[in-house]
Formats: sequence, C-alpha cells, structure tokens
Amino acid sequence: MTSHFKTGAPSLIAAAGLALIAIASAAPAEARIKCVGGNQIVNGSPIATPYCQDELVAKVAREHGVKVSAAEIRNNPNLKRNVCQHVGRDNRIYIACIDANSAGRRPF
Repeated sequence: MTSHFKTGAPSLIAAAGLALIAIASAAPAEARIKCVGGNQIVNGSPIATPYCQDELVAKVAREHGVKVSAAEIRNNPNLKRNVCQHVGRDNRIYIACIDANSAGRRPF
C-alpha cells in the first residue's frame, strides 16, 4: 500500500497542476492597458502615462494623414519628434509633445 501511495502522489499533483493551468487559461485576460484621451485608467481614475500619451499622438497623427503606429512612436524618439512637429499644435497632444519638441528652446 505504501508503494502505491508514493506512485500516485506525483500523478495527483500533476493532475491538480494541469487543472489549475486549464482554469487559468480559460479566464479572460484583463491585463490590457486601457487608454482614454491620453490617460491610463487605473482603478477607475485617469492617470497620464507615457504609454497612453504615445497612443494618443499616433491616433491624432493618423487623423492628420500620417501613417504611424503607437509602437513606432514609443520605440523611435526621432519619429515622435517629427510627428509632433507636424501635428503638435493640435490641442489634444500639446502636452504629449512638449518633451519631444523642447530641445533646450521654446517648443514649436
């Protein structure tokens, strides 16, 4: 009986582990960042974050005819500076473009 219990314990643990993995993978993932108007929603409150600001810059740039993604804006500071120089006077992204346009002188 002792040998049967020892061989059954690892398989029981493995079965329990597989069950937990199945339950975890079946649950919907809510880890996606939610951005509204350049602000990240954290516990129901809007907080300005660079991630969401870049999302807004890309969105406004696309509305002005610039073909750019938010990932490109985030990963290429020179592209962000160029986009901000092109559409930075749009009031929606003025704050998001302040750092990109100020290089020791007055922005814009």
